[in-house]
Amino acid sequence: MNPIAIAVLAVVVLLILWVAFMYNSLIRGRNHCDEAWSNIDTELKRRYDLIPNLVNAVKGYAAHEREVMERVTQARTNAIASQGSPASQARDENVLVDSLRRLLAVVEKYPDLKANQNFLSLQEELVNTEDRIQRARRFYNGNVRDYNNRVEVLPSNIVAKCFGLKKREFFEIEAAVERAAPAVKI
Repeated sequence: MNPIAIAVLAVVVLLILWVAFMYNSLIRGRNHCDEAWSNIDTELKRRYDLIPNLVNAVKGYAAHEREVMERVTQARTNAIASQGSPASQARDENVLVDSLRRLLAVVEKYPDLKANQNFLSLQEELVNTEDRIQRARRFYNGNVRDYNNRVEVLPSNIVAKCFGLKKREFFEIEAAVERAAPAVKI
C-alpha cells in the first residue's frame, strides 16, 4: 500500500475518532443537563404539594385575606401547568414566589398563627424545600454552563453545529423564603 494512502487513511480515522469523542462529550453534557432539570422538577413538585397545606393552615386564621390565598392558588396552578423553556417556567415560578411572599407577609399580622405548631412545621418544610430548589437550580445551571461552553468553544462547536446541538437556557428564580441568619449576641 502506498505510504501517502496510509497517511491519508490515518488522518481520516483520527478525524472520525475526534468527531466521535466530541459528539459523545456533548451528548454526556446534554444528558447531565436533562438529569439536573429532572432534579429541579422533583423539588418544584414537592413545593407544589406543600402549598395547599400551607394555604389551608392560614385560611383558618386569616379567612378575610381570601384574595392573597386565591392568588397563591392560581400561581401554583399556573406553575404546575408550565411546561415551556426554563425561562418561561422561571417566569411562572417567580409569580408563585411573589404570591408566597405575600402569603407569608399576611402571616406576620397573626401572632397566634405564627405560634401554631402545624403552621410552623409547614413553614420549616417550605424553607427546606426552597433550599433544595436552590441547590438543584445551582447544579442545573452549572451543568448548563459546562454544556454551553462545549457548544460554543472551538473545536467542539463545529461538531455541535454539525449535529444541531444548541445552547441550553439557565433557570433563574428567586427563593420564596430565606433562612434568617442566626443572631449572635455578645
